[in-house]
Amino acid sequence: MAGANLPIIVGPTAVGKTAVALALARHWPLEVISADSRQVYRRLDIGTAKPTRRERARLPHLGLDLVDPGERYSAGRFARDAEAWIREITARGHLPVVVGGTGLYVKALADGLFLEPPLDPAQRQTLQAWAAELDARELLRWADRLDPEFRGGGRQRASRAVEVALLTGRPLTWWQVAARATSGIRPWYIYLTAPRAVLQQRIINRAEEMIRRGLVEEVASVLAEGHAAHAPGLDGIGIREAVEYLHGQRPRETVAEAIAIDTRRYAKRQETWFRHQLSGPVLMLDATRPVEKLAAEIAAAWERSAEA
Repeated sequence: MAGANLPIIVGPTAVGKTAVALALARHWPLEVISADSRQVYRRLDIGTAKPTRRERARLPHLGLDLVDPGERYSAGRFARDAEAWIREITARGHLPVVVGGTGLYVKALADGLFLEPPLDPAQRQTLQAWAAELDARELLRWADRLDPEFRGGGRQRASRAVEVALLTGRPLTWWQVAARATSGIRPWYIYLTAPRAVLQQRIINRAEEMIRRGLVEEVASVLAEGHAAHAPGLDGIGIREAVEYLHGQRPRETVAEAIAIDTRRYAKRQETWFRHQLSGPVLMLDATRPVEKLAAEIAAAWERSAEA
């Protein structure tokens, strides 16, 4: 799809991106590429808010269930995989639509990969062992100190920022700009927004629904496989709070509230990131409107852009 426009639906968590994609499927023969750094992990369906089996039966999704919870999956790997998926979807005569809230995944695909600096394997292994001994907050403080442009995230992202800065002498964000390759994709963004009060209530509702659906039991099952509490797949919001309960670090009745609080903070960071990082045409829409109307407006705007 080099040189072609690529629809990318972005927005904060719980804003309703999946619902809009499902409604768009009534207008376009589309397939979704998930740009969500948590949904790549297998057996963590509730905690990562994956589309349900029924939704996935209605609309094919790629980018889900790619790796086990103990394996790392990077933005660069996503971009390479997504480019292959785009070619496959296009060859089937369908339209690829990227849907997700992980800004680094979107940026890696839309703006091009950066050429990663060579890192000494032995030194990297030593640093990773050291980072594994730190608690999450201390690791994030190290990442903030070593990379002033670091925008936060989980242990995996913070650990990567620390190791690149210490082993190359330059922050990861510097490399991402200075060593960037050119992408052949022209992004066409659909940015979904919602008033803060509405989004916060949706976040609370989703956190409570996760608990009702069996989030704690899902996470306990993954831990029982032998994965460490700080494994890459267990470090995301909605899962790490359940891990804390299962390790006796918080009462069960506080899990949903903790998830909602952490998710609200994350959604705020997402909104800031998307306001400043999207390069290309952006169609901004109020996601409190009916999804059918949003889908019709997106389809009409897409047709106008194709004619321009």
